[in-house]
Amino acid sequence: MRAGWLAGGGVLALAAAVTVIVLNTGGQHDPQATDHGGTTATVTRQDLADAKTVSGELAYGEAIPLVSRAAGTVTWLPAVGAAVDRGGALLRADDRPVTLLFGAMPAYRPLVVGTEGPDVKQFEENLKALGYKGFSVDDKFSASTATAVRRWQKDLGLAETGMVDPAAIVYAAGRLRVEELKVRPGAAATGEILTYTGTRKTVTVDVAADDHAWAVPGTAVTITLPGSIEVAGKIETVGAEASADPGQPGAGNATLPVTVTIADQAKLGSLAKTPVDVRYVAEERKNVLTVPVAALLALAEGGYGLEVHEASGTRIVAVQVGLFADGLVEVGGGGIAEGQIVGMPT
Repeated sequence: MRAGWLAGGGVLALAAAVTVIVLNTGGQHDPQATDHGGTTATVTRQDLADAKTVSGELAYGEAIPLVSRAAGTVTWLPAVGAAVDRGGALLRADDRPVTLLFGAMPAYRPLVVGTEGPDVKQFEENLKALGYKGFSVDDKFSASTATAVRRWQKDLGLAETGMVDPAAIVYAAGRLRVEELKVRPGAAATGEILTYTGTRKTVTVDVAADDHAWAVPGTAVTITLPGSIEVAGKIETVGAEASADPGQPGAGNATLPVTVTIADQAKLGSLAKTPVDVRYVAEERKNVLTVPVAALLALAEGGYGLEVHEASGTRIVAVQVGLFADGLVEVGGGGIAEGQIVGMPT
């Protein structure tokens, strides 16, 4: 069986063409000098993972406009970057608060005794979440609901009418963060007052539409922040509609938006918006035999082999190659086993 050492082309170029990581290493591949001047390595069993990196952006997400229906003049606004929770004031109009509540349906009509509908239930759910009691959470605005509303209005410093003015509340999906103020105190209170985002930072990645199979909700990724700080992330959503940069039209440039959530928000520090790197495992092999890529021999008859060192001498063993990762390669075949010593090129 004739063989030749692989020089800096072929397999070596293939191994260098990807960014990779090694998981759960079961041994080391430190080269060892031999008596005849060459070096050797040990066949080791471990997990290999081919990791790739894509660019993303850390931010609070898309800014949403907040439109007020309150009459009068803006007399107070929250600070940019401030977080507003359920029951908190989004602005004050003529020194009366416009309050944030949680829900998907906008406030579109006054709620009075006898009013029925899903908007009533949504309001009552908020009233209960704010700690008010003595009424049933259902689709009907009852006299007991009006009594609870009066207590709520008293706590806010409003006239205790027992009626819910739609201009006095704004619904959003949850706790929000003020992104930008569109007006200043003294402006009319009706119209777009500010923009807001969620309070948790996420990462958005534009993934090539023809290479997005890895992007599955729940997939774990590693995010690298400025300063080489790493934080764990998880894919939350994958967009269904591909788009392309107007300057680079064509199917080959189409991308899908992928959103990555981060559980450890504290590790992000004060960063509000910054480019980041997102690393994901493209391919992984568990509990496989590995050798350094440089140990591979190109066999004259095709394929690859290893020079196995034994007490009686050396012999060439043909092997099958699999995943290349971090200068290592997965090998298999009947003539190769964990712990064997293999030659390295001089």
